Amino acid sequence: QVQLVESGGGLVQAGGSLRLSCVASGRRIGSILVMGWYRQAPGKQRDLVADITSGGSTRYVESVKGRTTISRDDAKNTVYLQMDSLKPEDTAVYYCYVKSRVLLTALEYWGQGTQVTVSS
Repeated sequence: QVQLVESGGGLVQAGGSLRLSCVASGRRIGSILVMGWYRQAPGKQRDLVADITSGGSTRYVESVKGRTTISRDDAKNTVYLQMDSLKPEDTAVYYCYVKSRVLLTALEYWGQGTQVTVSS
């Protein structure tokens, strides 16, 4: 059983910052290839915010570039999302995502989600 436990969400005023964390655990987690964050606002689909590969390559959705940083600590199986200059349109449930490999099988896991609310 693999679990992703997110933390760090909450209510913040526009212009503020939040740091989300996600810890992946489980005996059969395998080799983690990609760790990332998606978000889903009410009535909208779940979209990528940012992700990072095992080699350190990152990608960001255009709307968060320049004010968001994703990082990972492989020793702790943890991924972080530092969000600065938050805007009301960043309000959403943020989901942690992990893609791993066990032998030749790629597996995907999702966290339960953490609410981020940005007030204007």
